[in-house]
Amino acid sequence: MERDIITIDEEKCNGCGACITGCPEGALQIIDNKARLVSDLFCDGLGACIGTCPKDAITVERREAEPYDEYKVMENVSKGGENVIKAHLKHLYEHGEKVFLKQAIDYLKQNNIPVPLYIDMTAHGCPGQMAKQIERKNTEHNSASVNLQSELQNWPVQLKLLNPNAPYLKNAELVIAADCAAFAYANFHQKFIKGKVLAIFCPKLDKTLDDYIEKLADIFAAQEIKSVSIVHMEVPCCGGIEVIVRRAIEQSGKIVIMKDYTISISGELI
Repeated sequence: MERDIITIDEEKCNGCGACITGCPEGALQIIDNKARLVSDLFCDGLGACIGTCPKDAITVERREAEPYDEYKVMENVSKGGENVIKAHLKHLYEHGEKVFLKQAIDYLKQNNIPVPLYIDMTAHGCPGQMAKQIERKNTEHNSASVNLQSELQNWPVQLKLLNPNAPYLKNAELVIAADCAAFAYANFHQKFIKGKVLAIFCPKLDKTLDDYIEKLADIFAAQEIKSVSIVHMEVPCCGGIEVIVRRAIEQSGKIVIMKDYTISISGELI
């Protein structure tokens, strides 16, 4: 098949090996003092190695190559340990490769390998911090304003305060939402929490993320949770909720149906 894949200019390459650390997939090796692409199967064509090459010897070209195989890559990546796995998952996440990322996580789960926390929730420069004014059409109505009923059925809602043995968690459908989601999505009560149990936290600002994994794992272990719906904003730093929930489910040893919903900054369900 024809696809994007890296190519190495041997005349420019000095064999320094900097590209090796930039390729957690293991597609590159130093052979005869030159960087070589050892397998098309391992190269995703995203070019993470390009930024580490001091000689500009690596570029991405479109040519005939074997299809990239995430499962074979994970066989190779997992041998490198947690830090290599983390680098690979982070690489896929930052390039928006959701299908490959899911395959990688599925491989880890199938082989009982812990999924590392590959998103830096404390990193500065997250697009979610950018100030933005959202323009709205005039939504005033001639009729009297409507009084909407709250669908909240549990208290407290902050994950840190939830009791894993609370009776309302028995056979519950659990909604785990980012703090901002309910404010951004106008129909949050009707769409997400009607008849369900709510827990909220912020993966960007909260400093107790490991504690949250433990708390959720305790909930999943103590209760028969029917399903989990994750509701988060579209910004990258909010995606950590999925990572935390997945790790908690794995730690609990339970099988839980998980649904993932993303809300845009303008308040639309993506």
